[in-house]
Formats: sequence, structure tokens, C-alpha cells
Amino acid sequence: MQIQHTSRHEIHVTEAVKQHIEDKLERCLGVFPRVENVHVILDQEARLHVAEVVVQAAGHIRLSATEKSENMYDAIDRAVEHAERQLRRERDKLTNHRR
Repeated sequence: MQIQHTSRHEIHVTEAVKQHIEDKLERCLGVFPRVENVHVILDQEARLHVAEVVVQAAGHIRLSATEKSENMYDAIDRAVEHAERQLRRERDKLTNHRR
């Protein structure tokens, strides 16, 4: 699984934030072996931090989750959890369809 980081509007992403993103993604999305690429986009709108997680998986599956919060870590955590729920839903659709 490849993880890409992008920051918009001159937000400086520290190594601690990058490490937090990688740890959270490895723990949450590691149970989905079909995930090929994850792109995390960090942005700031007024006082809110925005974290967007775009997941590409095998079988032309592309999911996107965006969350806003006053805390960057909280926005990242919530966006990763949202993406994980979407992946679970997609996985369940595939397994139930084949029965």
C-alpha cells in the first residue's frame, strides 16, 4: 500500500503528523488487502483543518472521505475511520454478491 501526503495552502506537515497518518492507515486499512494507494490531502479553511483521504483499491474501487475539525489529528482520525467504514461496505457488497 502506497501512502501519499499532500498539503494545500502552505500548510507545513511535520514528521509527527506524517507518522500519525501512516500509523493510523496501517492499523485501520491494513485488514483490506486490495488497497493499492492512499492519498491524504491536508488543507485549512478559516479555523478548521480539513483532512481528505482518497483510497484506490483493486477492482476499480475509489473511495473518498473528507472531515473537518479544529484539530488536525482529529480530522485525520475521523477521515480514516470514515474511509474504513466505506471499505467495509464495499467489501460486504462484494462478498454478499457472490453468494
